Amino acid sequence: MSEFTNPNNIALAAPTVAPSGFSFENVHRNTMIENAMKSAGGSSNGGYLPAAKKTGTTIVGLVYKNGVVLGADTRATGGSEVADKNCEKIHYLAPNIFCCGAGTAADTEKTTELISSQMELLRMNTGTQSRVVTACTMLKRMLYRYQGYVSAALVLGGCDINGPHVYQIYPHGSTGKLPYTTMGSGSLAAMSVFETGWTDDMSEEDAVQLVKRAVAAGIFNDLGSGSNCDTCVIRTDGTMDMKRGAMKENEVQPLRDQIKRSDKLTIKPGTTAVLSTKFTPTLLGGVTLSDIMVTEMET
Repeated sequence: MSEFTNPNNIALAAPTVAPSGFSFENVHRNTMIENAMKSAGGSSNGGYLPAAKKTGTTIVGLVYKNGVVLGADTRATGGSEVADKNCEKIHYLAPNIFCCGAGTAADTEKTTELISSQMELLRMNTGTQSRVVTACTMLKRMLYRYQGYVSAALVLGGCDINGPHVYQIYPHGSTGKLPYTTMGSGSLAAMSVFETGWTDDMSEEDAVQLVKRAVAAGIFNDLGSGSNCDTCVIRTDGTMDMKRGAMKENEVQPLRDQIKRSDKLTIKPGTTAVLSTKFTPTLLGGVTLSDIMVTEMET
């Protein structure tokens, strides 16, 4: 980084202590590599750098009479390919607070892990239950610090002494407290379901069904969303219920079971005759770690 920040091109001593949090020290290096690869190819598509895995996503959350219901799909994409069909997008922050994440998968996971550890330390220090607004403040301050380079769009939900709460948090740090919200690439389809079906003082059963319908709308109308639907119910009495695969809209096993294949295409064991078998053990015995020569890797 010194060649980009030091105007006199004077070599600076490396810091002895690694900085905490996310590090973006390779941003300029990656830009130089990308530009060099493009110029070598003679066109804008001449070079290729691997893209980060992103959760083109439908995440939702709403407040009902006795708590909060969160929902998310389970598809993670890398460009135009489906990288993970069962990605978990509802992350733990505290026993009474959970968070849905959309954006770059690594950013959403590590951001929620970092804030979760800070919330745990705060609970140990104060001896009180975590508050949802505290988690919202920690998340928005961290995301604002990185000016949107941490690609994490979040739907935060939980219950504390002040009741149930749902927040939406954008990657640049702006937040909003709403009775229901959606985020991700399938958020418009999900929001149409919420605006049609949400009412004050909904029962838990109706709220869960509405969340499933909203996520299903994103799954069927957004190419970045798909696979299954996960739900998380957080109640004001301190209990919660997390369901992985609460709804499987793209289950293919029943369709595969309907296919009747001919027995002629199935090769049964024993069809090919075995004429002889022979096993010769090695003379040197097994290989252990002491037999492996370790060499220094060149970087």
